[in-house]
Parts: sequence; C-alpha cells; structure tokens
Amino acid sequence: MTRVDIVLSTSPTDDMYDAIVGPLVDYNTRVAGPSRKELIALLLKEPKTKRPVGGLWGQFGYDWLFVELLVVPEHLRGGGYGTKLMQEAERIAMDRGAAGIWLDTFSFQARGFYEKLGFSVFGELPGHPRGGARYFMSKTLG
Repeated sequence: MTRVDIVLSTSPTDDMYDAIVGPLVDYNTRVAGPSRKELIALLLKEPKTKRPVGGLWGQFGYDWLFVELLVVPEHLRGGGYGTKLMQEAERIAMDRGAAGIWLDTFSFQARGFYEKLGFSVFGELPGHPRGGARYFMSKTLG
C-alpha cells in the first residue's frame, strides 16, 4: 500500500477541491452512470430596484432535485412566497423528469412548512445544532 500524509489546510483552494472531488466523480460515474449537474435559481426581486432579496437555489443530481437554499425575508413571510417558490421548483423538476425533490432543514426552521407541501422526513441528525436537530426530507414526484 502506498503511504500518504494527512495534512490540514485552513485555506482550501479550488485545486484542492478538484483533487478530492475528481476521483469521487470518476468512481460514481463508473458505478451509477453520469450525474446531471444543473443549477436552478428562483429569485424574489423587489419590483422597483429589481434587486434579489431571497429565493430558492437548487441543483439536479442524477434524477433528483436538491433544494439547497430557500429564503423568504422575514418581512415577506406569510405572503405565500415560500409555497410559490417550492411549487415552481416542483414544476421544473417534473418538467425535467426528476423522480423527486430532497432538502434539509433545522428544527428551528421550516419542517412543518415542508410537511404541509407533502415532504416527509427520511433522516434526522439529533443535536445539530446542540439542543436542536437537522431533518432530511424528500418528496417523490409523479
């Protein structure tokens, strides 16, 4: 077996990331086939300034859409924007033939909101953050 050293970098670079992710992507592609990588962003923009103030950020991997971020500013909450963003993401996912959508949320965030939209918990990380939990949720489409 070849010997290598383990070295901590507190200022990682893109080249370091590529050195780590490259072999993983190569392996995954050999085993599961190529993963589609497509980013989407649905923006909430102020009408006058056209400046983004929130929205949804997601990416397709294989045949699922991962919603990485969903942010509705506090002053806009309760106006249905979160639901509209998620419904549009679901429409886009279905149009692109996705099998489902997955995401994660914390206990102090929006688990109930996502459950009302048909998502269910498939995993929980208790104590993250301490005193709380992180939930992994999914919704099958079709």
